[in-house]
Amino acid sequence: MSKVIKFSDISDAVKELCLQAAFKLPDDTLKALQESLTIEKSPAGRSILNQCLQNASLASSESLPLCQDTGFAIFFVNMGSEVSVDGGILTDAINDGVRRGYKEGYLRNSIVKDPLFNRINTGDNTPALIHIDIVKGDMLSITLLPKGGGSENMSSLAMLKPSDGREGIIDFIVSTVVKAGGNPCPPVVVGAGIGGTADKAALLAKKALLRQIGSSHADPQYAGLEKDILARINDSGVGPQGLGGTVSALAVHIETFPCHIASMPVAVNLNCHSARKATVNL
Repeated sequence: MSKVIKFSDISDAVKELCLQAAFKLPDDTLKALQESLTIEKSPAGRSILNQCLQNASLASSESLPLCQDTGFAIFFVNMGSEVSVDGGILTDAINDGVRRGYKEGYLRNSIVKDPLFNRINTGDNTPALIHIDIVKGDMLSITLLPKGGGSENMSSLAMLKPSDGREGIIDFIVSTVVKAGGNPCPPVVVGAGIGGTADKAALLAKKALLRQIGSSHADPQYAGLEKDILARINDSGVGPQGLGGTVSALAVHIETFPCHIASMPVAVNLNCHSARKATVNL
């Protein structure tokens, strides 16, 4: 028996997601920042981390955006095979919710109609970027990952050779973070996608940012790789806001996919210290 979800219920839920993600830093991000404060050796770095925590507290208590860049609204949707939408199309419902949420929350609209020839603001932060996976069951799970331009612009992709191996991957990911410096507002969360094709690796890297900060990969080999990359990044000296220090990254998360025998795509997507995300299940 199928489960029917109203268009308006999806729109309402997405509107609330936009407000929640803009105003409230997730618990895992808060915990990671608090733990970083005990590790950071630089006085300037500790001052910055304290300001990040104070900013999060004020944003939550005053219902104010954590950052003036309220981001590209990126959605990851798991839609149960037994779910149907009454009154319209799922993507339209999500965009309607974004429109309403960004207006109600007085959130900055950051999307332009055309990337090159007609860079006119759409005025409502749509269209959202929506990734949909069809899964078993009757649950509709919607996760919003608002992505600011400063961190997104530091994304990187390399089509490495299989012979580059583990060290080649480490070198590429670490160099991406170091070259980014203060641009993505560190300490960052590093999402890395390994395998698939160029487009799949890029999607995996962004999906990796959805994991709980500090969680380890299920495969011990990749868990070890995450740990080694994080150590290398934090030894780089980039530090909070790129001004030097001990904590340059809060976590490194890797997602993988099988790939061609001749290829080893590696993509990196960075999230700033204000690692916003929110989920609703309908």
